[in-house]
Amino acid sequence: MKISVGQGSCGIAAGASKVYSSLEKSIDTNSHILTITGCIGMCWLEPIVDLYEGEELFARLVKVTPEDTEAISKTADSGDVSFVKHLLITEEDEVFLSKQTRIAMRNCGIINPDCIEDYTTRQGYDALRKVLTTMTPEDVIETIKVSGLAGRGGAGFPTWFKWNAARSSQGEDKYLICNADEGDPGAFMDRAVIESDPHNLIEGMLIGAFAIGAKEAIVYVRAEYPLAIKRLEKAIEDATKAGFLGENIMGSNFTCKMRIKAGAGAFVCGEETALIESLEGSRGMPRLKPPFPAQCGYFSAPSNINNVETFANVPWILLNGGEAFAEMGTTDSKGTKVFALTGKIKKGGLVEIPMGMTLREVIYDIGGGIKEDKPFKAVQMGGPSGGCIPESLLDTIIDYKALGATGAIMGSGGMVVMDDSTCMVSMAKFFLDFTAKESCGKCVPCRIGTKRMLEILTRITEGEGKEGDVELLTELCDAIKDGALCGLGQTAPNPVLTTIRYFRDEYDAHIREGKCPAGECAALLTYEIDKDKCRGCTLCAKKCPAGAIEGSLKNPHVIHSDKCIKCNQCYTVCKFGAVKFS
Repeated sequence: MKISVGQGSCGIAAGASKVYSSLEKSIDTNSHILTITGCIGMCWLEPIVDLYEGEELFARLVKVTPEDTEAISKTADSGDVSFVKHLLITEEDEVFLSKQTRIAMRNCGIINPDCIEDYTTRQGYDALRKVLTTMTPEDVIETIKVSGLAGRGGAGFPTWFKWNAARSSQGEDKYLICNADEGDPGAFMDRAVIESDPHNLIEGMLIGAFAIGAKEAIVYVRAEYPLAIKRLEKAIEDATKAGFLGENIMGSNFTCKMRIKAGAGAFVCGEETALIESLEGSRGMPRLKPPFPAQCGYFSAPSNINNVETFANVPWILLNGGEAFAEMGTTDSKGTKVFALTGKIKKGGLVEIPMGMTLREVIYDIGGGIKEDKPFKAVQMGGPSGGCIPESLLDTIIDYKALGATGAIMGSGGMVVMDDSTCMVSMAKFFLDFTAKESCGKCVPCRIGTKRMLEILTRITEGEGKEGDVELLTELCDAIKDGALCGLGQTAPNPVLTTIRYFRDEYDAHIREGKCPAGECAALLTYEIDKDKCRGCTLCAKKCPAGAIEGSLKNPHVIHSDKCIKCNQCYTVCKFGAVKFS
């Protein structure tokens, strides 16, 4: 029996390494195979251990601890799952995977990312072999065109068009670059793909390099992803030894080498021209376009840039045909899309779904709905550059056009779910704070405009908002969108514009009534104790750092508003629901 322990970053953070070490001591390795795998996407169930009989999944065990390894060993020896009955995944949780369609993530959580043989036994590098033996670069580009594959990094630009532009550009040296500088808060799709299936990325990039005529490929990955970098380095080394990288690949005339560049974590380097600046050793700041990278990119040579997920789809498309990919999705958006489902969701993790599924289906059918069954309020799509979509639009289908009509964007795939305890003004402030700090400062609209917007939002959340603030915010949004140099500035106003559009009443409540309807903005809250519910346990008084609570044992307590610093400690520690705020 093969025992596979999920060792993506999420699994390791949940204790998978300790589980693996414990299994090493308890499993009879002469009779069984102990191995690792990447992230299968069910992050809320980690650590996950899969048991295989041959190639068939025998049992999936979830929330495993080192103390469970003896029971796992008994099951492996006997084939009796009763020893691990308490660890078996439930049918309800299995729905999370059964409703997905996996292409970019087809090997994630299944193969050992450090074992090239695991990849090749699942048709790994077969697409590259097909390309090198039976196709021309023009054939490859045509196949990608037929597939309708659009860039999965955010803009959704046709992949074939970028490849064709780079191929048509004059220049002896051309470069293919993978943008793995995933910087959206709550997004971890690219990291999981690299950690779990690095050879798929390599193969997709090699096919792209063949198509545009590049002899060098570069993966620009953020340094905060050490495990992804480590596994990709090993995959590059193994692929080179196996003849899939380097000189005369697979005995053909195609030569391509690959290297990794670790970025310093600047969000703006997700923009392709800023990424190129960083690759060249300069400060990551966007360039004016045109010229576009396809004509004048890395060190002025024709260059093509796509993100991790885009390349991860390429081998499957070349093996199965562009038509097969185009059959999935909608008229405007083909194929599948990977999302990081996070926030106030019961089943947080990675999902890959065909375009055309609704937001409601993803959040409720796959994600299991809202934690504690609280009311859904909004979902943030597209990270700091995206927008907040309200409950009234939950039946919006997921494609580029439909999401764009709501004021949000597809982005790289962040999907942050919020319940009724989330203040939408505070949410807009959170994302503006991020983009203001991440602005490279090159252009005035982004450098100054985002700061001015953040100052206004801060005033509103602190109870100092005034009439005309919303109109001023809208005016600033329009000016920044029209005047910013790159996509960071042009899309930075989206969270503010969508929260004003769909949650204007919350802005008005903050400004006109001095109240935060969600009860999140501390400066606008007033705390009091319900005398009928207070049992006089004194716990709130003991925890109050300001000495604002007065009362004796077994008698109702009182909060002195003039001393209260609104730290929320009393509300948190009260066991009787006596502390309230308004």
